Amino acid sequence: MAEVYYFISDLHIGGDEELQECAFEPELIEFLQTLEATDEDAELIINGDLFGLWEFTELQGMAKLDSLEAHHGDLFEQFRRTGEHVPITLIPGNHDAELAGYPEYVERLAEYNIDLQNELRLVRPVGSKKLWIEHGMQEDPNNRLPQFGNPFANPLGYFVNRHITGKAGQLSRRGRYNWLRDIQSVTPMADIPYWMISNYYYREMSPFLRYASVPFLLLFNVTLLWLAGATLERVGILNTNVFTNLDVFREFGIVGDVFYVVVLINLVVMGLLIALAIPAFFLGRDVKQTLRRFGLLSTERAAREEDEHYRDAALDVFASNPDVVAFIYGHTHRPSLKRLGNRAVINTGTWLKQFTRISTRFGVLPPVYRPSYCLNYFRITADENRIVVDYDVIEKEAPSELTPLQRFLVRWKHPERAVPPRTVLEPEEPRTLAEETPPVSRQPGPGRRPEA
Repeated sequence: MAEVYYFISDLHIGGDEELQECAFEPELIEFLQTLEATDEDAELIINGDLFGLWEFTELQGMAKLDSLEAHHGDLFEQFRRTGEHVPITLIPGNHDAELAGYPEYVERLAEYNIDLQNELRLVRPVGSKKLWIEHGMQEDPNNRLPQFGNPFANPLGYFVNRHITGKAGQLSRRGRYNWLRDIQSVTPMADIPYWMISNYYYREMSPFLRYASVPFLLLFNVTLLWLAGATLERVGILNTNVFTNLDVFREFGIVGDVFYVVVLINLVVMGLLIALAIPAFFLGRDVKQTLRRFGLLSTERAAREEDEHYRDAALDVFASNPDVVAFIYGHTHRPSLKRLGNRAVINTGTWLKQFTRISTRFGVLPPVYRPSYCLNYFRITADENRIVVDYDVIEKEAPSELTPLQRFLVRWKHPERAVPPRTVLEPEEPRTLAEETPPVSRQPGPGRRPEA
């Protein structure tokens, strides 16, 4: 076995039409070239979703790999060259689960020195410890594979993906900005409706309608303030004559007249919203409860709960395998490293474009989704009796996709890295894990192996 392990996951290469474009292909080839030139005793492990096979809706079986080879020949050739010097190991994720369903994939990928291991998990020695590696879909109820290795037994996520993501790849170029293909990068899934509304408003809507609506949306909060002030003046709490004196508008000429018209129209809209507020409240609450039952309404709290679910899965593995020092998974596209005493739970993230939802600075305009990339990888090795986890991000500028209006409406600070560049797991007494984490009682996912 190797002395050094590199980990990447969730590249999702391939799919119908516009999904075939791989924006980070040059960076991935350069990363593979770096490994090709290393003198380390290393292994590259891709823990799932290297390919977006679910995203092919018009091709079946090995024809998908034919299409991938045709569109990404340079990348496959680089896999071949890198694999001559550094072993490359791949396990299936949910999006490329059918890799385990056709033996031909093993032979074809071996031609490019990619060792396809049709297993739900791998175990690798590092020093005197072990690494537990899986994709993570078995901990996700919507994407858990009911029969690993059966290409015709698919979870709910497969059908949602074919009807939404695959179709987006076919239709994306029809839009004004070719944006629909990025739907696979939107997480959590509950953000997709808001992301689509945002893109419709800022990109697809008639420019006349968009810019005609801007004053009303920008001044919506001002109208609320004006209405509150006028109400306080009417009831005598506020002893001024600013909000109820219409002559104030006339002092500003045509600008004041326009402001008055905008405020008046906003007041009418508010009246309609108030009239609909009560039935809308009960309807909205019922819809949210329904979405929660299906696990489709995801908030920051739900994301934390999902991360805790993987933490619980890691605790199960650690309890059954005391020599496992790290539980490594992907799937959720959120790179992270959580320490549990002298052990770690590591999420290998994604190389797909990512979106940060940013509320606008003014009014009630739709949120803006700022694109960025986090082309990250983990490097794990043993240093005497310590386990060293290095984390690095390959810099890639996001395309300038925001319209002038979007750039005007938001302030942007580049997000801080979620993972420290180096984490050292010192040897500790086994009791540390038990002391720092409460006992967990849970049912393991299908196919979970209790011992390494």
